[in-house]
Amino acid sequence: MNGASDVTMLLQAWSEGDRTAHDALWPIVHNELRRLAHRQMQRERPDHTLQTNALVNEAYMRLVDWKRAHFKNRAHFFGMCARIMRQILVDYARSRGYQRRGGDALMEPLDESAIVAPSKSEQLLALEEALTRLAALQPRKGSVVELRFFGGLSVEETAEVLGVSRLTVIRDWNFARAWLLAEMKGENPPATV
Repeated sequence: MNGASDVTMLLQAWSEGDRTAHDALWPIVHNELRRLAHRQMQRERPDHTLQTNALVNEAYMRLVDWKRAHFKNRAHFFGMCARIMRQILVDYARSRGYQRRGGDALMEPLDESAIVAPSKSEQLLALEEALTRLAALQPRKGSVVELRFFGGLSVEETAEVLGVSRLTVIRDWNFARAWLLAEMKGENPPATV
């Protein structure tokens, strides 16, 4: 991959409407986007019908359609891509839930093992709901989770994107993990800081 400054320059040019910058940027960032998508797909159930390439392509289509997108730098761009990919997976999980409740689905016999085994889609939806609640209370902590967990950004990259110190990211990350875990278990999450 070219240097971060090359990617940042191309992102800024693309944000200003330069189509040639977009064309030059895509081959540079494509492998990193595949890595992000692969990382997110590893958290999904093994028989997930959405594949890594499809997730990258869907994220790309949403990025191209995004008007007035302005990316500060490489880390900010990949953080936004991770957020978009997460939203695609959440939308997909919600649509599966709709179909499971009878929407446009053929009737099939009840499989008891499907009732007993929690699906990763349900876990993703529970995490999404908990993260939405956290972000409503503490927006920066919610952003830290999105960038670190879903985006795979380092502490330093997350600090750069959010414009905070490295120690602030570490504190926010530790708090958010504890808060989300408690929330998802149905316990009282720690008081917000």
